[in-house]
Amino acid sequence: MQNVSSVGRLPTSLPARLIALFVVLTAFLAGPAQAQLQLRIGGGNFQPMPIAIADFGGDPSLGGLVSGVVTNNLRRSGYFTPLDHARFPEQPNFDAAPNFEKWRATGIQGLVTGRVVRDGGRLKVEFRLWDVTSGQQMTGQQYGTDAANARRTGHLISDAVYTKITGLGPWFDSRIAFVDETGPKENRRKRLMVMDQDGANVRAITSGEMSIVAPRYSPATQDIAFMAQATGHQPRVQVINLETGSRQALGNVDSMSASPRFSPDGRKLVMSVQQGGNADIVTMDIASKAQHSITNGMAIDTSPTYSPDGAQIAFESDRGGSQQVYVMGADGSNPHRITFGAGSASQPAFSPRGDLIAYTRQRNGGFAICVSKPDGTGERVLTEGFHNEGPTFAPNGQYVLFFRDPGGQGGGKLFMVDITGRVEQPVSTPAYASDPTWSPLLAGR
Repeated sequence: MQNVSSVGRLPTSLPARLIALFVVLTAFLAGPAQAQLQLRIGGGNFQPMPIAIADFGGDPSLGGLVSGVVTNNLRRSGYFTPLDHARFPEQPNFDAAPNFEKWRATGIQGLVTGRVVRDGGRLKVEFRLWDVTSGQQMTGQQYGTDAANARRTGHLISDAVYTKITGLGPWFDSRIAFVDETGPKENRRKRLMVMDQDGANVRAITSGEMSIVAPRYSPATQDIAFMAQATGHQPRVQVINLETGSRQALGNVDSMSASPRFSPDGRKLVMSVQQGGNADIVTMDIASKAQHSITNGMAIDTSPTYSPDGAQIAFESDRGGSQQVYVMGADGSNPHRITFGAGSASQPAFSPRGDLIAYTRQRNGGFAICVSKPDGTGERVLTEGFHNEGPTFAPNGQYVLFFRDPGGQGGGKLFMVDITGRVEQPVSTPAYASDPTWSPLLAGR
């Protein structure tokens, strides 16, 4: 069981602006690098890359913490197999080149070394990534920060190693918001919580006075939108700012608003608003509260989500007789269905890269997390089972987070799967969890 801090805003020691990148380390590089350390994710014969992450020198407690974060992150990605320390041929000196001949004998291809030096309340964290085969340094960086951000430097180092080797975008320096569920199944307490993507630093954002559903991070601000319902009241969309703790209710008090999603610039929300027995897609300017309906028909249109360029909106609708995924222009123009075949499709989510849409497909008594191109072609099942729902993409578009409920008197748990479907990992939470949403990268925010 993880410790959860008191309800309130996130500590101000965590934002990315407090971490400064000083220099790129170039020692031991003799001229332009010719290293070939590279991992290709595609193809039918994919194997994770063997890699070693040495204990970081300097401060022994913080060095082990940071290198442990890097090890766990790379292992969880599914693309690397960290070498057990019992098989290390040496404990490398950060200021000297490793003995590459010894490391090659272990079968690894990459080696990460590092150091954490404490100077009062400040830290200097350094790392190097070595190509063991060629005997060259691939990259190296130095970070300056305060001691409270030691774990966070581990995420930044993980991103630097991951992106250098795979060529994919970073994602470890991010957070996940989700609905924490406690109590009996017929009377669940549903709180909004936020944690690091690896399950650390869990914080309760709401106290449980309202039932929280469908949170979504803003791609541009430190805001989360969600649907909240107090006993005896209509559900309404609310927005909370994680830095200030300020919270506002949006939408008409006399009608139910649901499934809020931010525009790419964070200035607007798109949501579903009940209109009698139907529901329409509505956009709202957050500053002025001005609303504009972009669908208007005899159907239930819900779960809208913007494409990363803001030009399109994917949504689910029963206008064709069963719940399916549709795509339209951001102004409501040219709505067209993109999911076909057996069963229904719902809860669409655009990839941050704009190349895929993830959704939940229900058929034959099971629930699958699927992806397809935005035009509906190339559908692939990433994972399938009794009850999988609520897909949301990692900041690099390479992983999909969702929740799985096996049924019975238990509850849901979070899982992530990569877009090839090869890698599936549980994501630790304090209790039952549902409705995850992945933040954008924290760096630069």
